[in-house]
Formats: sequence, structure tokens, C-alpha cells
Amino acid sequence: MKILFAASEAHPFFTCDGSGALAGSLPAVLRRRRADVRAVLPLYGDLSEAWRGRLKHVASFVVPVGWRNQYCGLFELVWQDVTWYFLDNEYYFKRQGLYGFYDDGERFAFFSRAVLETISNIDFDPDVLHCNDWQTALVPVYLNLYFRHLEKFARLKTVFTVLDIKRQCIYDSEILEGTLGIERENAHVLEYGGVVNFTKGAIESADIVSTVSPSYARELLEPDSPHGLEDFLRKKRHKICGILNGIDIGLYNPLADPHIAANYGPDDFKEGKRICKEALCGALGLANDPESPLLGVFAATEDGLRMLRALAEPLLGAGLRIVAAIGAADGEPADFLRALAAREPGKPALCAAPSEAEEHAIYAGCDMLLLPDCADPCAFGQMAALRYGTLPIVRNTGGFRDTVREAAGGFGNGFTFDACEPSAISDACLRAKSAYRDEAAWSDLVRNAMLCDNSWATAASRYMGMYRQAMTLW
Repeated sequence: MKILFAASEAHPFFTCDGSGALAGSLPAVLRRRRADVRAVLPLYGDLSEAWRGRLKHVASFVVPVGWRNQYCGLFELVWQDVTWYFLDNEYYFKRQGLYGFYDDGERFAFFSRAVLETISNIDFDPDVLHCNDWQTALVPVYLNLYFRHLEKFARLKTVFTVLDIKRQCIYDSEILEGTLGIERENAHVLEYGGVVNFTKGAIESADIVSTVSPSYARELLEPDSPHGLEDFLRKKRHKICGILNGIDIGLYNPLADPHIAANYGPDDFKEGKRICKEALCGALGLANDPESPLLGVFAATEDGLRMLRALAEPLLGAGLRIVAAIGAADGEPADFLRALAAREPGKPALCAAPSEAEEHAIYAGCDMLLLPDCADPCAFGQMAALRYGTLPIVRNTGGFRDTVREAAGGFGNGFTFDACEPSAISDACLRAKSAYRDEAAWSDLVRNAMLCDNSWATAASRYMGMYRQAMTLW
């Protein structure tokens, strides 16, 4: 089976909004299952010089973007036995950062079309083209409109993965012809509710639509889903499936992690967790109190930061110490946390834009990890926390629901809340604090967490089954 994996980011090359974890892990796992997998990414300016030095130029070609033709350079490197293609256009991609620009629609229209042009310029005939999130949403659209008549594309099947339905990429209809190069007669493929919607176009055009967890796939079809596509998705429910993401158990491995103060496993974690907790407190200037639980908080989105601000002082008042990891060292959330640390010395600590080493130290050194981003369909943070025996506190939705079971009497592996509001989240945190007091039961919960199998092995089998199903269609 031959699979071309198209994504806008992938660990370790560059990652921004979380989809890089999926794209960075799945191709190599599929390759180990003897699938012929290759992957294609934009060549951003953020790519490090170390990786750039390994790039090999393969070809150059032009890509139609509306009424213009744009240069595209095709480069490749091999990593983890997977060939990675990088598509170069400095006008679109030589910038600081990956997304959030005024012309993102045009940038990723170029990328989507360039993915298909890449297939014409390499000695590789994929059976399945797997596209991920809105940045690659136009790939199946362009394929059906402009490439199906070519022999190399006639039997190519497409899978489109929805990582987060809130990110749809919506523009006024004026973008259709001049920017996207799509004739008015084909507007119905992309238009929905009077606007052009990239994600709608991908769902309309792809052979199979997957999501990052079974629960999230069901939630997308619920009548009160707030994303605006629920009626359309219910009409397309026959092509929607949910596959739970996995985690790289080599990267997140407390038995061998070089970033943590002591290594440990599920059968001998107490001393290792104690040393890691002590080291984390020392590094961040926190009071080291073995009797008091240490709560890590990963807040990346606006909603998560708002919840963190509402919860921080009440949780400190309840006797919890907090390590808050947020995305930026500047701005109001960081200023608030610094001011709080000045008022409550030794209790909260700020870890802004954590490095990989700092992230791993938080997973290992904390007793519990709160993920307050209430609508995240399947963050891998809770799976990493479980791996290190740090009990996650998450909303009972999406992939959180599929991986975290409420702890009670030594059973379960974490704590959950239903309502996305400070009182419900605070209640879950206080339940965790109460459970921490029972040392024997808490040890059982930690061991339960560490024995959870969230590796890519199960997910890869399901992806392979999905690809085989796609290849049988029409």
C-alpha cells in the first residue's frame, strides 16, 4: 500500500497548533507496518539550519494560483525511514511563524495544489492521499476538479482528517476565482451558508473523513454542536469515522527520558516521581512540600488561558501549588501569573513557551495535570501525562473521554468535568487533591495511568484498515 501524507506541520521539523504530533508520528509507524509512506510539508522559514542542510533538491515546477503561476521548489530528506518532501515558495512560506497571516487562504491554496503537482513530479504513485485539517482541505477539491482525468490520479483515494472542526478557513465568495482558481460553476463544492468554507469542500470531496477520536466523531453530529456544519455533516455521516490518536512512547518514556531528573516505571515510580518533583520545584523556585500535591496546567488557547486566570487564586487558596505552562512569555496571561507569584511566593510558577525538556520535566514532576482547554478534540497532553503517572484533569469530551476514566477508590486514571466553567473545573481539581491524601489508593491510580496503552500501535492498525476501506470505494 502506498500512502502520501499531506500536512502543514510535523514534529520535529516545525509544530504550532498540535497537529504536528499526528503528522510527525503516524507516517513512521505506518512505515514499520510495511506501508510505503511518504509525507509532504511546506518549507517554512522556521525550518532549522540543521534540517535544511539535509535537504536534497528534486525538482522545480509552477503551480497555478488563481490567475497566476507561482514557483515551487521540491526538496526531500529521509527521516525515520520515511521520505519527507518540502515545498518551497519564499513569498508564501519564508515568514516567522506558520499561520495567522492575512493571506493564509491563498498560501494554503498554493500548498494544496502543489501537493498534487508534486505527485506529477516524483516517481511515486500513491493509492491513498491522506490530508490533514484546513491547510490541506483543498487537496481533494482540486483533485476531483482538475486532476481526475490524468492516469496517475484516476484511482487515487483521499482521506481528510478533521483535527479541530472549529478551524474551517472561511472566506467571502470573491476568493473563488481570482485566488483559488475555481470556476463559479463549481462554487457549490466549497460554498456553505453564503461563504467559501475550505473544510466543507474537503468533506464534500474526500472519500473518507476521519477525526482524532471516536467520541469526537459522534460529537460532530450532535444537533447542538457549535461549529456550524452539523447539518451538512449529518448528511455525510456515512463517510465519517473516528480513530483515537496515539502517542510516541519512545519520545515520552519515563524509563529512559533524558530530560527528567530520575527515570522510573510503573512498578517503581515512587522514588523517581519524588526526585522529579523535587527537581522541578527547585528549578522553578517552588516550595518543595511532599505532602502537598503539585498541579501542572497546560493552557494554550484563549479559552484555556481564561480558565487558568479564573482558577489560579482559588486553587492556591485550597492548598494546591501550580506550575502554569503557557505559550508566550509576554502578554497579559504571563503578566498576571508573574504578579500572582510575587503575591504568593513559592506557590505558583510560570513556565512560558516551555522547551521540550521543560515540558517533560513537568510531566514527570507534577502529581496531576490540568488541561483547561475545554474543546480540544484530542490533545495528546493527557496521554503524555498518563505515561508519566501524572493524573490528568480534563473535560469529559472528545479524545479526553476516550482516554481518561474518573478515579474512585483506586480505580480509574484521572479526573473529569462536564461543564466548561470554573466551578466544575475547580471541583475536579479538589477531588484530585482529596484523592492524593490516600497514599495507597493514589499509588494504585498512578500505576493505572502508567499502564495505559496509548501507543500508536492500535491507532496504526485502524488507519491501515481505513486506507484499505478507501481503496475499495468505487
